[in-house]
Amino acid sequence: MSTTSPLAGAPSGRRWNIAVLGPGGVGGLPAGLLSRAGHRVVCVAGQDTVRTLRRDGLRVRSRQFGDFTAHVEADTEPREPVDLCLVTVKHTALDAALERVPDRALGDALVLPLLNGVEHLSVLRRRHSGRDVVAGTIRVASTRTAPGVVEHGSPFTEITLGGDGERPAPLASTLTEAGVRTTASDDETAVLWSKPAFLAPFALLTTRYGLTVGGIRTERREELTALVEETAAVSGACGAPADPARTLEMYDASPADNKSSMQHDAEAGRPLELDAIGGAVLRAAERHGVPVPVTARPMGELTAG
Repeated sequence: MSTTSPLAGAPSGRRWNIAVLGPGGVGGLPAGLLSRAGHRVVCVAGQDTVRTLRRDGLRVRSRQFGDFTAHVEADTEPREPVDLCLVTVKHTALDAALERVPDRALGDALVLPLLNGVEHLSVLRRRHSGRDVVAGTIRVASTRTAPGVVEHGSPFTEITLGGDGERPAPLASTLTEAGVRTTASDDETAVLWSKPAFLAPFALLTTRYGLTVGGIRTERREELTALVEETAAVSGACGAPADPARTLEMYDASPADNKSSMQHDAEAGRPLELDAIGGAVLRAAERHGVPVPVTARPMGELTAG
């Protein structure tokens, strides 16, 4: 049985040492908030980004938290053990990025990946065998507009952690105290599939048609509904029932000008996370014998494009 509840808890009462692998749109926002809350944050990135962060700090422009500059540390790899390592790179850059964080550099750290898709958790657990790799998802609309600059456009930032161990509880408290509302569930599968159930239709259709969420929920409503239903069927077959009506309500409640991160990547000519998002849905559908013709169509068109 799954139980999901806020874990604000009492203040953690200590300063954490935190490495953030990939201080972009997803990682830059919690990095800035955790630094502003008094934790030691080291952003692990390429040399150009490291130089920018050391010179200018991490600049955040946020609808939810206001505009601020966090004076984080920055390096190409952690130089000493940390308490927590946030893995927030794009899935397309995961293998190369993990070379910056050898297991020996992490000490006794928790590892929290906040990536799109569902298959990265097993990759990280194989690489960091014996270490606590916590399942997690983040719900946020945030983009890196330049090295060290994060634009946070959504009025929300929410993280869900999965698993029933003792160590996620203080992590949830620390994140919540910094401003990131964090909840936990004992159903790891449900946590991992909660994001693709919303993200896969959104990412595939906005990128395929070059439309914002307002455009797909009006101009492509029938296709959106069918894709949401297919993704929910796959999620359910994997052991994580999803509510298509609730997912459609979330699209309807989103600001009309919202774009998916995949759409931003396409517009900028960057590699797309097609395999991590749509590919994972198709592979799960094949394993469980779930027909997904509507999902396969934009996947094929985008792959061929």
